[in-house]
Amino acid sequence: MSETPEMRPPVVTPGRVIIALCLVAPFVAMLWVGSYAKTDPAFIGIPFFYWYQMLWVLISTALTMLAYKLWQRDQRARRGADGGAAK
Repeated sequence: MSETPEMRPPVVTPGRVIIALCLVAPFVAMLWVGSYAKTDPAFIGIPFFYWYQMLWVLISTALTMLAYKLWQRDQRARRGADGGAAK
């Protein structure tokens, strides 16, 4: 057994924190019902309650795609730091 500890990248990184925020934001926005449980302002005749939720469908898609791309970049960086060794 080696006396020197393995040099591994930290588990919690700024990139991973951003990934977590991207994935948690839609849940928080939809669980905070009091913020959108109203009819005004209407958008092209659609009450706020409905168009706000539909807007979050698009926002959630964009945030999930961003989180996925950041995760891929994080994994590539970790593989590069490990010397490309498969584990």
